[in-house]
Amino acid sequence: MEERRFTCRGMSCRYVEAGSGAPLLMLHGSGAGASTEGNWRRVLPALAERHRVYAMDLIGFGSSDPKPAAPHFDYPLWLEQCREMLRRIPGDGIGIVGHSLSATLALRLAALEPRVRKVMTTAAMGASFEPNAATELAWTFPRNRDELLRVARSLVHDPRLIDDAYLANRESILFSGDYAQRFSDMFSGDKRRFIDETALAPAELERIQCEVLMLHGRNDAGFPAEALTVQIAQCIPQADVYLLSRCGHSVAFEHPEKFLALAGAFFG
Repeated sequence: MEERRFTCRGMSCRYVEAGSGAPLLMLHGSGAGASTEGNWRRVLPALAERHRVYAMDLIGFGSSDPKPAAPHFDYPLWLEQCREMLRRIPGDGIGIVGHSLSATLALRLAALEPRVRKVMTTAAMGASFEPNAATELAWTFPRNRDELLRVARSLVHDPRLIDDAYLANRESILFSGDYAQRFSDMFSGDKRRFIDETALAPAELERIQCEVLMLHGRNDAGFPAEALTVQIAQCIPQADVYLLSRCGHSVAFEHPEKFLALAGAFFG
């Protein structure tokens, strides 16, 4: 894994690059402590055996710079960052994997960028739904390990997967610098506005011409498959949907073998 950086609006954006083959851009979700490693560590090495992988930390997450001033939830900035990343990837047939909030970024990029060849999403946001207690918890800063464990158990269906390595990876980000205040500011107030801001209009989805593969856990409590992936796919004629049993929100982490099998067949 080679660590690289570029600048977007004066902020340093970190990504890792590895492997060889057709290019694949990977975008993580938006939960507390989210990062490239936290989202993709169980599948990244295998993907790099078949692809040139570019896995990026969004601004305000992982090791990318924080935004210096509010609002820290800045969806247009993240979209701009993704488009700048695409400009740095050579080739015409680029695949994108986007998780949760970043699934909406991946789908928007597919509608905007003709170089995007295929899009795979996991636990996609992008449609309007009513947030519940688990949704609220996903966007609430955990002040200690006990609270982090509670958040993890709301996202991961099998609690046996939540080990020290999982918790330590999140804690290394959560409890560094001013991250706690920034994350709390980022997701302050009514959580419904974050859902609405990332929603994709049917006309926008219909403009997507590339193939789309959408994965979602059937046990995703905070971001239900039926309200999100299933609804979104109805507006994309060429979208295939897989609902995974015994799976919560973290598809690539909970079922890496299924993820890799489906990604291998889809991206080729």
